Amino acid sequence: MFDFSVFSSPQAWVSLLTLTFMEIVLGIDNIIFISIVVNRLNPAQQKQGRTIGLMLALLIRIGLLMSISWIVGLKNPLFHVDVPWAEQDFGVTGRDIILFIGGLFLIGKSTTEIHTKLQGEEEEEGVEKTYSSLPRIIVQIVLIDIVFSFDSILTAVGLVDNVLIMILAVILSMGVMLVFSGVVANFVNRNPTIKMLALSFLIMIGVMLVMESFHKEIEKGYIYFAMFFSLLVELLNMRLRKQAKPVQLRESRYD
Repeated sequence: MFDFSVFSSPQAWVSLLTLTFMEIVLGIDNIIFISIVVNRLNPAQQKQGRTIGLMLALLIRIGLLMSISWIVGLKNPLFHVDVPWAEQDFGVTGRDIILFIGGLFLIGKSTTEIHTKLQGEEEEEGVEKTYSSLPRIIVQIVLIDIVFSFDSILTAVGLVDNVLIMILAVILSMGVMLVFSGVVANFVNRNPTIKMLALSFLIMIGVMLVMESFHKEIEKGYIYFAMFFSLLVELLNMRLRKQAKPVQLRESRYD
């Protein structure tokens, strides 16, 4: 079914490593989302939820890669709408609909999480924390995985044209994310400011998806640069807060 002789060429290995790196970068938002929603589970189920979520993401992406022609076909207009900002009729595609729904879901979910954190519902004394069920969390992960998978696959199509290389890159990237997902989740959940930053980033990703559904492309490099720059600043702030000495009051000379 697959021609493994393609790996006799050095160019194939370069393509595999490049695409694997790109998949890991594009999967950061997916890991952040999974880490945050899995925190709604009972602590005993959180590792299981992360593992199932990432494995389902792997299966979804491989399945979509096997139907690559259908993915490309989603960029064809289903119907046209007359909009003021377009010089001609606006062609609504299947990809636009998926990105629009996924973007709204991401904005809504992240906003709800921020509201919950600001209200402090989880930290109220005398109130037992309620946990979400594993199936409910898995459904949310699957929904957002589908949206993120389209972005990932379309990027892969633009870099290489061999489905085998795409599948291997997805498997390798998911393996890396599976290894480090627990570390990322623990770090995000231990630091409230990082978690708020991650939720804000997810809202930004949701807005970007909605904009793309209206054919308003936003350079993803700017989004990821803003995320890494904000993270770097917050890490410096965290280090500064740890090193800061408590204020020492002077004794009065008149005592």
